[in-house]
Amino acid sequence: MNHWIIAPVVLPAILAAILTLSMRHHPALQRVFSVAGCMALLAIALGLTVQASGGGIGVYELGNWPAPFGIVLVLDRLSAVMVLLTAVLALVVLLYAIGTGWDQRGRNFHALWQFQLMGICGAFLTGDAFNLFVFFEVLLIASYGLMIHAGGGRRLKAGVQYVIYNLLGSTLFLFALGTLYAVTGTLNMADLAVRAAEIPVEDSALLRVGAMLLFLVFAIKAALLPLHFWLPNTYAEAPAPVAALFAIMTKIGAYAILRFYTLIFGPDLDVTANLIDEVLLFGALLTLAAGMIGILGARRLGRLAAFAAIGSMGTLLIAVAGFTPQSSAAALYYAIHSTLGGALLFVVVDLVRERRGTLAGALVPGPRMAQHGMVTALWFGAAIATAGLPPLSGFVGKLLILDATRDMADVWLIWGAVLATSLVAVLGFAQAGSVLFWKVDPRAAAVDAGPQPAMPLVAAFGLLAGIVALSVFAGPVMGYLEATAAQLHAPVGYIAAVLGQG
Repeated sequence: MNHWIIAPVVLPAILAAILTLSMRHHPALQRVFSVAGCMALLAIALGLTVQASGGGIGVYELGNWPAPFGIVLVLDRLSAVMVLLTAVLALVVLLYAIGTGWDQRGRNFHALWQFQLMGICGAFLTGDAFNLFVFFEVLLIASYGLMIHAGGGRRLKAGVQYVIYNLLGSTLFLFALGTLYAVTGTLNMADLAVRAAEIPVEDSALLRVGAMLLFLVFAIKAALLPLHFWLPNTYAEAPAPVAALFAIMTKIGAYAILRFYTLIFGPDLDVTANLIDEVLLFGALLTLAAGMIGILGARRLGRLAAFAAIGSMGTLLIAVAGFTPQSSAAALYYAIHSTLGGALLFVVVDLVRERRGTLAGALVPGPRMAQHGMVTALWFGAAIATAGLPPLSGFVGKLLILDATRDMADVWLIWGAVLATSLVAVLGFAQAGSVLFWKVDPRAAAVDAGPQPAMPLVAAFGLLAGIVALSVFAGPVMGYLEATAAQLHAPVGYIAAVLGQG
C-alpha cells in the first residue's frame, strides 16, 4: 500500500494535537509549526497529484482490512486535485492570517486550522459514505471554533445559526446513511455502486429515498437555493481568513454530488436515472440569480462577498447538473477558479475594512485608504474574476460551462441566466468599487494606519497570481481535468481498484 495517501489526514491531525498540548502558550512556535505543516501538506498533495496523473487509482486499507469490510481511502485524479487545491489555499490564507494578526485575536486558531484541514482532506479521500459523514463532522466542529474566533456578538449570533443548520444537515445525513444501509447492507461507496445496480426497479423505493436524502444533505453543504440560508451571515461575519478557507467548504458539497451521482447513482442506473438532474439544474439557476442580485443589493462588504460565493456555487452547480464528462471537466475548472476568486474577494474585503476605521465594511464614501493603489488593484482583479470578465479564469470557466451545456434541453435558459447575471455582477462590483475608491468623503476622519505589513498584500497578490496562472495555463489544466472527468464517468476502474478485480 502507498502510505502517502493517508498523510494529508494524519499530518494535520498530529500537528493539531501537538499545537494544542505543547505550544498553546507559545504563539511564535505555533506559527512556525503551522506554516511548516501547510507547506508539508502542499508537498504531499503535489506528489499525490503527480502519482494520480498516470490514471491509476490508489487504495489505502486501514488496518489492512480489505473493502468493503474495512475503512479505505481512495486516491484518484479527482480527490488528488481537490486535496492539492485545499493545500494551496490553506497555505496562502494562513500566511495572510499571520500577516494581519488574525491568528492572535483568539485562542487555538492554529490547532483548529489543522483540524479543519484534516476534515477537508479526509472528505476528499474517503471511499466510505459513513466516514464521509465523520470527516464532515470533524471539519464542521473545527469550523464552529474558527467561526467565532476573536468573539463579538454578531459573530456569535451567526455562529449559532451556522451550528443549527449544520446539525440539521448532519441529522439528515445519518437518516440517509441508515436508509442506504438498510437497503444494501454496506456503506463502502464502491460496494454501494455494485449492490445498488443489483436492486430490481420494483424494489427500489427505499434506495431512491436514500439517494434523495443524500442529495438534500449535499445541497445544504453546497448552499443550493433554497437551502443556502446559513451562508450569507456565516461568511459575512466570519474572520476574513476563516471565510477565505470556507471558500473550499461549499465545494465539498459539489464534490460529493459529482462523486455519488456518477459512481453510485449514475445515469446508467435505472432505479435512480434522472432523479436529481432537473432539480439540481433549476436550483442552480435560482442560486446563481439570488447570488448575483445579492451582490447588486448588498450594503456591506461582507455580505457582498458572501452573495458572490452563493452566485459562484450556482454557476458551478449548473455545470455539475449536466452529468457528462465535458460538463464535469468545466465544473472542476470553475471550482478551482471560484475557490481562489472567492478567497481573494474575502481577503480584499478585509484589507478594505481594516483601512476604513469606524466605517469598516459599510458601502458608503469614506477617507482615502492606506496603500490605496494596491488595494484598488486587488479589488479590480477580484471583481473581474468573480464577475467572469476577460481575461481572467472566470471568463474561461464560464465559456467552458456554456460550451458544455449547449446540447442540454434548457440551453437557452442556462445561457441567458449566466450572461444576464454576469452583467448584474459587473454592475454590483462597479457600484461598490466606485463608492469605496472614488468617492472620498472629506468629512470622514483619516485612519492612522501606521506602517503596513507586507505579508497580507503578498498573500493577496499570491491568490491573484493563482487566478492569472489558471487563465494562462487553461489548456494544460483542462487536459488534466478532462482526463479526471473521463475517469469519474467510468466508475468500473474505481470499483475494481477498491474491491479487487473479483
